[in-house]
Amino acid sequence: MSIQPIRLFGDPVLTTPAELVVNFDKELRTLVEDLTQTMHDAPGAGLAAPQIGVSLQVFVWDIEEGDGHLINPTLDLSEDLQDGEEGCLSFPGLVYETPRAFRAVAKGFNMHGEPVTIEGTELLARVLQHETDHLKGIVFIDRLLAAERKIAMADIRNSDWFGQAQDLGNTPIVKFSPHATNGRAI
Repeated sequence: MSIQPIRLFGDPVLTTPAELVVNFDKELRTLVEDLTQTMHDAPGAGLAAPQIGVSLQVFVWDIEEGDGHLINPTLDLSEDLQDGEEGCLSFPGLVYETPRAFRAVAKGFNMHGEPVTIEGTELLARVLQHETDHLKGIVFIDRLLAAERKIAMADIRNSDWFGQAQDLGNTPIVKFSPHATNGRAI
């Protein structure tokens, strides 16, 4: 169990879909603990395995409403939308108004392979959507409206941390979300 370095935007692991977890073993439980410790150290509201360089469908969260983890998630989203500020540990210091579904029902497994269902609105719904996106290779700026995404890209290029990803030979890629955006993004 240890705190891991968080991958920054530009690292290809962040835009690559993660693999399904097939082994619910001690190694997986250690990954969940590492994610939790890393998230608390950052600090953040959630953290997905690709953000520490592990391409598996695992994420953790810790918000006022509660904490937890989810493996191999699927989401059912409400048609009602919410706007709100959203940031990401892989985009240090950057926060943007990001449209999300108001309510989310996430189904998956816990670290012992037992099925779980998590239902949430507002912040919990936002976290469930944000972290599930990470597992699909989608980063939150992919969800922004075109004009806001343009501003975000300029902010990223001007950030202190952006050069770190480029120094490692990683060129950031912005993809368009394959998910329904309800006319809120291009």
